[in-house]
Amino acid sequence: MQVIDEGPAAARGVIVKKGGAAGRITLAKPKALNALDHEMALAIEAALAEWAADETVKLVVIDAQGEKAFCAGGDIAALYHEGKAGRFGPARRFFADEYRMNRAIARYQKPYVAFIDGIVMGGGVGLSAHGDLKIVTERSMVAMPECGIGLIPDVGGSLVLARAPGRLGEYLGLTGFRMKAADAILAGFADRYLPAAKIGEAIGRLEETGDPAAIADLFETPEGGELEGRMAEINRFFAEPDAAAILAALEADGGDFALQTAKLIRRGSPLSVAVTLELVRAARADPQIETALQREYRYTHRAQSDGDFLEGTRAVVIDKDRNPRWSSTPIEDLPRERVTAMLARLEEDELAF
Repeated sequence: MQVIDEGPAAARGVIVKKGGAAGRITLAKPKALNALDHEMALAIEAALAEWAADETVKLVVIDAQGEKAFCAGGDIAALYHEGKAGRFGPARRFFADEYRMNRAIARYQKPYVAFIDGIVMGGGVGLSAHGDLKIVTERSMVAMPECGIGLIPDVGGSLVLARAPGRLGEYLGLTGFRMKAADAILAGFADRYLPAAKIGEAIGRLEETGDPAAIADLFETPEGGELEGRMAEINRFFAEPDAAAILAALEADGGDFALQTAKLIRRGSPLSVAVTLELVRAARADPQIETALQREYRYTHRAQSDGDFLEGTRAVVIDKDRNPRWSSTPIEDLPRERVTAMLARLEEDELAF
């Protein structure tokens, strides 16, 4: 792919430039569903740093090329091959720099507006959910399915999940449920709904005015979602003390929703599921982006060497057989010590900002 240099930073797969009063970030790998890689993350953070000191930039707008995806997650295939060769450094450096970029978005002093049109998963959530105005369309599908690849909802996702109403964060993190517009708004992954056909007009107004309020009249009400009517059940099941107890409650209930939910949870890595539950609840008790990212990094730093990330990536991305052989199955047999070890402090390797 051609490198396009139109602003303070550019990388293969991302375009950064100024348009009127806006700093513009456009993900530009549509054939790869705009998957985020290390070079792109560094370019985005560099652009944000330069625009923070540029008085002509009143806000930042991030969007993506193509109609299928805003960003379907991180570009993990290369990390898999490095990890299989015993080289864990590239993944650790990628996660650390990506998380620093996520923190920069969350702490940014100018309005940050994200048009999350199409698929939004994993790294795409990190590029959008920490912003000031998150806009979904009729094409949006938002999810945190990391347990299915032996990872955890990272990029500050544990904090986004923790802020969801009731126990919805636990449900979304453990199942990877795919949210359309209304559900994404309910869960706090998005703020407003805009038909995709109006994105161009909205960005034009933002470039002209530098004011997010300039597009308020363009927003509409999306079709109703699935989750609001399930909140009582979700709150009851996911208040259980640990993942094994949640599964026991779901399977004892025996209803269609409960059994389908249990099935989704059991597809994921038991280690990832157990750690995800702890991360969401830890972020609810300590809702700071920095500490949420540090806790997540303790897992992802160890994910290739001591977790299920390599096997999950093999099953879903590399071989695509969808038949991962997790290190501990079922979750009822997962030693508590493994969960504790994955979340132990990293001492000199602890994530720093």
